[in-house]
Amino acid sequence: MKKWLFSLVAVPALLFGCAEEEPVVDTIDSGVMPVAIDVAITSPATFNAKETVELSAHVTQGEEAVNDADEVKFEIWESGMRDMGEMLDGTLTEEGTYKVDYTFDHDGVYYMFAHTTARGLHMMPKQEIIVGNPDMGKVLEDTSSNSMNHGNQEMDESEDGHGQTEESDENHNH
Repeated sequence: MKKWLFSLVAVPALLFGCAEEEPVVDTIDSGVMPVAIDVAITSPATFNAKETVELSAHVTQGEEAVNDADEVKFEIWESGMRDMGEMLDGTLTEEGTYKVDYTFDHDGVYYMFAHTTARGLHMMPKQEIIVGNPDMGKVLEDTSSNSMNHGNQEMDESEDGHGQTEESDENHNH
């Protein structure tokens, strides 16, 4: 009986004593919510056509600059032509700042997502860009969302007659 009692106490104590303390990792799987990443597009909102410009985004988590993002990609498309967009890889150039050079070939209204994946999180802020002096009467309204939905919308009975759909905010809060 004493051996049995000793085994009940000794085995857990031995296992507990040998276990290394693991650091708490901020992930959803660990039950601890990670601090959100913040992606601030730092490019100007106006450019001239046919000039090489610098598109940039500054990535932080809390007060810390994020220099180890898995990816920062700049998606650029002309208004109304989302399917014709380009995806460009950003490069870390300074503390938390990712950049890519780009040349807009003609005047127009463009949009840009800064797709950013870092530390298990994904953000994609959107910016409108005015290039040169576009004829605003010929600019097609952009119907892509500002959300993780990448703008894949299905047309339904809520069409407004211009190929645009009215969507509620609840479809965009991911």
